Amino acid sequence: MKNLFYAGALTLASLFTMSCTSTSTTAESNANNSNTTNIEASSSSDTSKIGTSDAVKSIIVDVRTQGEWDNDGHAPCSTLIPLDELEKRVEELRPYGKITVVCRSGGRAGRAANYLKSVGFEDVTNAGPWQNANCE
Repeated sequence: MKNLFYAGALTLASLFTMSCTSTSTTAESNANNSNTTNIEASSSSDTSKIGTSDAVKSIIVDVRTQGEWDNDGHAPCSTLIPLDELEKRVEELRPYGKITVVCRSGGRAGRAANYLKSVGFEDVTNAGPWQNANCE
């Protein structure tokens, strides 16, 4: 268990040191982060497993900054959790059996997916750019 914690911490440290640079200032980031909504207030969809009657609760998480979300667009079915907030908000994702992660090009989404897998999530997919989010 201790090794899993250290692996998760190491992965998270790698996420932050390798994350894409943002053009927003610290003041902009702080102001933008106050606009981030909780997952409960956003939309998500339930998808049924093939061959069973059990529903799997799924979510699409956009890990870009608030500024990118506001200015560059976003999928209406996605939830914003900026990469730099993922560790402190990871427990909000525990109810979901399937997590799809998106960003601008797929790099940050890949780091987020690796982090989520390192802390115990099993069905995590990097869909690449936010335009690939499947809202059906």
